[in-house]
Amino acid sequence: MAISTWKTCCKAVNSEILVLQKYFMFSSEEVSAQNQVKASVQRKIRQSIAEEYPGLEPVLEDLLPKKSPLIVAKCPNHLNLVLVNNVPLFFNIRDGPYMPTLRLLHQYPNIMKKLQVDRGAIKFVLAGANIMCPGLTSPGGVLDDEVEAETPVAIMAEGKQHALAIGFTKMSAKDIRTINKGIGVDNMHYLNDGLWKMERLE
Repeated sequence: MAISTWKTCCKAVNSEILVLQKYFMFSSEEVSAQNQVKASVQRKIRQSIAEEYPGLEPVLEDLLPKKSPLIVAKCPNHLNLVLVNNVPLFFNIRDGPYMPTLRLLHQYPNIMKKLQVDRGAIKFVLAGANIMCPGLTSPGGVLDDEVEAETPVAIMAEGKQHALAIGFTKMSAKDIRTINKGIGVDNMHYLNDGLWKMERLE
């Protein structure tokens, strides 16, 4: 999917992000359906992921083998999980951009742009709170000025090695720095939420 297309899709679902955050406290029993997608749909998913995360190119065939069935689990609130061998690897809302699970990101930590929150923000992020601009601009926070609005990002934390959340920017990094108030990044998926606990979906 072209970047302009999925950004348009994401604008249409921003109102559902809070619902998604609450939903990620879910259990596997709440997944409504699992379907093996057709070859044409599988190619489309692979292409979208390859375009969004070029750093995965060397291992994409291992992650999403062309000859292995690709399963999409349909969940409430228009949430989709992409599964290979029953393992959730990516998720999206409606037709929005695919985002990696934290477990996958920890295996391939350099596939996403990164923003870093200060120490004081960690407990709030791990409770599911969105990332406020001051948590990124204060000492200990780090911004990548190349990050635009409506971009999937890895949320790092001061003093921590691994990402603690997957975010979706509400504004560009430059605007976060300049405006420095309000929500800068929506918290889509964080350590110890329902998706993190779902290592496999049988």
